[in-house]
Amino acid sequence: MKREASNRVLVRELPTEERPRERMLREGAQSLSNAELLAVMLRTGTNGKSVIQVAEQLLSHFGGLRSLMEADIREMTEIAGMGPAKALQVQAAVEIGKRIARLVREPATVIRNPQDVVDLFMDRLRFEKKEHFIAVHLDTKNQVIAEETVSIGSLDSSIVHPREIFKTALKKSAASIICIHNHPSGDPTPSREDILVTKRLAEAGRILGIEVLDHIVIGEQRFVSLKEQGLF
Repeated sequence: MKREASNRVLVRELPTEERPRERMLREGAQSLSNAELLAVMLRTGTNGKSVIQVAEQLLSHFGGLRSLMEADIREMTEIAGMGPAKALQVQAAVEIGKRIARLVREPATVIRNPQDVVDLFMDRLRFEKKEHFIAVHLDTKNQVIAEETVSIGSLDSSIVHPREIFKTALKKSAASIICIHNHPSGDPTPSREDILVTKRLAEAGRILGIEVLDHIVIGEQRFVSLKEQGLF
């Protein structure tokens, strides 16, 4: 047992340029070959073989990923270096892939006007006792990509900073954003601070190439669109 353990080749023992995990971190999963992706999963080699060699042998034995998908535990463990634990890892990854393939993507929400935004957030925000500032990220077709609660509390330019608003928008590759927040008083009339914050965000958005389409203030069954009011 000791001799076998000493012969195992870990991924970290490979030259840096051959380490799949490091390449995946640096270049993304799409840059790795099928064998390298399997190697990331398997983690270690055995009996003088690197983990990449074990992965290549696994693919070669089954003739590629398609046949590997149907392999059972017994068949995989016939490969040198593939114990039950590694075989289970491969089967788990295959099953996750199958489940993802069966997922049906829900129709994206499209924002056509301020009312569409209000329909999404009115019931969520109208009874809140504190102000919630939310940024809604949209793609080029005005479909909602994501939303993010940026701050909770009184709206203030030091809290709602462009850096915080656009950090996630850039990460999501958003084409535009819509800002929305509630007034716990029930009166959606924009405050001076609301207008100043919106102008600041719109200016930052123009620099970054992410348009601020609107800022909507939610009250008690009422709302105000700063865009419609010409306030920015």
